[in-house]
Amino acid sequence: MKHSLRSRISPAATSIILTGILTTLALTLGSCGQQEDSRRTILNVSYDPTREFYREYNERFVEHWKETTGEDVAITMSHGGSGSQARAVIDGLEADVVTLALAHDIDAIALHGQLLSQDWIGTLPNNNAPYVSALAFLVRKGNPKNITDWDDLVREGVSVITPNPKTSGVARWNYLAAWGYSLRKDLGPDFVEILRHPERKEEAGRAQERAFDFVHALYRNVPVLDRAARAATNTFIQRKIGDVLINWENEILLGSRELDEAGLEVVIPSVSILAEPTVAVVRKNSDRRGGSDLAEAYLRYLYDHESQEIIARNYYRPWDQNILERHRQTFPDLELFTIADVFGGWGEANRLHFVDGGTFDQLYLEQ
Repeated sequence: MKHSLRSRISPAATSIILTGILTTLALTLGSCGQQEDSRRTILNVSYDPTREFYREYNERFVEHWKETTGEDVAITMSHGGSGSQARAVIDGLEADVVTLALAHDIDAIALHGQLLSQDWIGTLPNNNAPYVSALAFLVRKGNPKNITDWDDLVREGVSVITPNPKTSGVARWNYLAAWGYSLRKDLGPDFVEILRHPERKEEAGRAQERAFDFVHALYRNVPVLDRAARAATNTFIQRKIGDVLINWENEILLGSRELDEAGLEVVIPSVSILAEPTVAVVRKNSDRRGGSDLAEAYLRYLYDHESQEIIARNYYRPWDQNILERHRQTFPDLELFTIADVFGGWGEANRLHFVDGGTFDQLYLEQ
């Protein structure tokens, strides 16, 4: 099954954020012993590239909550690689909500931390994904290595920057997108149906073996594995390492105004994976801190028309079709497949590819 998002692309809106931004977006509660600030506060533990979005969203939500309830509240933030953030919550970081790059990381919090129900998916619309994204490439000005699609990332002499799938959410999306591209190229446009067809099991198996070889070749061209998306961006932009960066579409579009100055340009691959970052209330923490009503409202407001507009302005693809239509020139048309289509969902993808000793470890250790 092919998935397409109708959208728009403008020539200018095609670059990447060039520097990190402070992670704290709201004031914390008053100092020890001096309860001058009695506002309720919730902590949002998020993945790296959402810093700019949540800075704007949090300001609007605090205003919205005041307008509708009369209560003054504050939001604090923590950012990092999605997998690392999930581990921090499991280890005791008292998140009221988590807004992470992939559902598997929230599953881990539910399973290993037992901080929310394991059937958390479906507690919010669109399987708890308030927006979607895709992947894009960033190359040096003039595209000197002539990089146009995933095939070019395995050529000899091409240096690829992508984060570590063990710690970064986008790194897992990047990895699975490359794997899916290889299957799509090998089996054709009906590759999803072929993968599922019992009578074509041998054909699909050979395609999976070639996908292993393809992704193996790609990672031979990766000189460094940063822990998170923003760190990989800084490696490519600030340290000037690599010929191409694979990253979130929104992260690449975010710094479009600095594109020419930085000597960079964007390349949109022919096929990508539909990335669905997900959100959830960390129920045990929010109940204990007395903020469950606030935490739930905070996440539900992400689906509000006004919030969907903020989402689009920050280069994430909104679910609200009217807003998506209004921003058509920002987002490119892409052939998109889903993780469920090709990998059977996050649980199966993680079991096969990202657990210790899984396919990623096998192909990376063979470098």
